Amino acid sequence: MRHPRRSGSGESVTRRYTIDMIVHVLDGTYELFRHFYGQRRFNKGKDKPYGAVVGVLHTVLETLELGSKHLGVATDHVIESFRNDLWPGYKTGEGIEPALLAQFHPLEEALAAMGVAVWPMVELEADDALASAARLASDDERVEQVCIWANDKDLAQCVRGSRVVQVDRRAKEIRDAEGVRRKYGVEPVLIPDLLALVGDAQDGYPGIAGIGRATATRLLNRHGPIEDFPANVLGQELERALLFKHLATLRTDAPLFRDVDELTWRGPTREFAAWAERMGDTRLLERCRKHVSP
Repeated sequence: MRHPRRSGSGESVTRRYTIDMIVHVLDGTYELFRHFYGQRRFNKGKDKPYGAVVGVLHTVLETLELGSKHLGVATDHVIESFRNDLWPGYKTGEGIEPALLAQFHPLEEALAAMGVAVWPMVELEADDALASAARLASDDERVEQVCIWANDKDLAQCVRGSRVVQVDRRAKEIRDAEGVRRKYGVEPVLIPDLLALVGDAQDGYPGIAGIGRATATRLLNRHGPIEDFPANVLGQELERALLFKHLATLRTDAPLFRDVDELTWRGPTREFAAWAERMGDTRLLERCRKHVSP
């Protein structure tokens, strides 16, 4: 089986290696946003009802074409999660364009019809599902590597050596633990601590005033996790920092599947032909059939 394995030094995602079993987990919500706004550059604001969904499905097929047939896609069925109860400024679905929001649930249905394992998240987020899937898959001794296709920096905390890697489509890199250290200045396990100190504007929490990236990495490399900081380092901001760390820490206990074989793609269901017609892209069905194992 051939697949891009690792890239601690900026290796291209298109390079391939011989591996026994690779598991891919994709951030469906990110891919939906990426395709929606990518198409905006060409459609002059005339959004097709399923345009972004079609784009995501083709991306999933591209991933399958790397050689592995073990794949799952995580989605945000709703944007809000348990974290909204912990911090009032945490991200919500407010401001998402209706034409984009209307494609959230069709994406999940189309993926299921295509025969792909899909995990729609409600109380948790898609990132929690990716973290959980990575843990479950990497616990299986048959799995050589887990590839997390997601650009969010919080997913870097899931990286483990070269066994669990993050595929950054935007930067065209596959990051193992060495790559994470080089990019962020800390070990993968300390990514939640780093985000707690510097904040995450995308998720809606500000970090600790007066602590920038350089100071944060220096403190973390000297003292380890926030809980081990000397009392005088954060002072009265300690409780706030621990709250932000809790927000940044991904859950790995979502019961997504019992066996990695549940992620095996065996081709589209009978319902997918109707979906392909409804979405106006019959190439999807042809492409699926082309890559179904005989």
